[in-house]
Amino acid sequence: MARSMLQKLKRGLFMTHTEFLEKVGDALRRTGPVEPVHIDRLEEALIAADTGVELSLRLAEELRNRVRKGTLEDAAELRPAVREQLLELLRAAEAASVPRGGGPPRVTLLVGVNGTGKTTTAAKLAKRLKESGRSVLLAAADTFRAAAVEQLKVWGERVGAPVVHQAEGADPAAVVFDALAAARARGIDEVLVDTAGRLHTHANLMKELEKVRKVAGREVPGAPHEVLLVLDATTGSNGIEQAERFGATAGVDGVVLTKLDGTAKGGVVLAIADRLKLPVRWVGVGEGIDDLLPFDAEGFVAALLDTAG
Repeated sequence: MARSMLQKLKRGLFMTHTEFLEKVGDALRRTGPVEPVHIDRLEEALIAADTGVELSLRLAEELRNRVRKGTLEDAAELRPAVREQLLELLRAAEAASVPRGGGPPRVTLLVGVNGTGKTTTAAKLAKRLKESGRSVLLAAADTFRAAAVEQLKVWGERVGAPVVHQAEGADPAAVVFDALAAARARGIDEVLVDTAGRLHTHANLMKELEKVRKVAGREVPGAPHEVLLVLDATTGSNGIEQAERFGATAGVDGVVLTKLDGTAKGGVVLAIADRLKLPVRWVGVGEGIDDLLPFDAEGFVAALLDTAG
């Protein structure tokens, strides 16, 4: 990760990072024998950072076992040991997600509840793809939220990506059908579909999402090639339930974690990796068009544990 990106990530993790280090105290900086209180403080810090009680207890118990076996004796070894644990967890989630082939165009669905930032994420992702040399088309399939279509059109103009849309209240699957037809006709590389902010308790809307998937798969081989769940980092552990519900219906492949620049507790990244075996693909660390960063496991752990320069 480029240094500027790492600095943005550290800025975004500031609230988590500060609280984490305050609660750990000097446990990760002390020398001498590892004391039980050091691991106790680490355990409390992980829970406070929204890592989840079960995972936090398990990580702490693994460290205690190493102390009992004599493979972790010096407190100076505690930080590298925690780093190893967290990286292993994140890499396992990454390995569990297998990219799907097919297309062109490559079709990505952005799903999630209202207010998570799906529409702005679609635009930011479009800009990233265009910068990498890919042509992008946006599909305004969030036809149920007032002004969602207009919002995406404005973003599309800003990033230089065409937007396929219909009137408010139109059939989302019909929008996707039109978008894919337009993409094929224009030779577009990537289609990003901004779906409605479906509440997981709303069965009819979840069925609509299934319909969108079926239309995409019928029109483009292998589509959708990726389904990204957009989660608001400030919801913390509540985002896990959202991910479970959407995963059952939408076949989620990865997560975009937005609003990591506020009071978010970034430990939810670890909880997502552990419980759902889903990788975080992107993190939003600000409102700017360039504030969507590709997630980097080593950079995340370094920022969290304050091991990066």
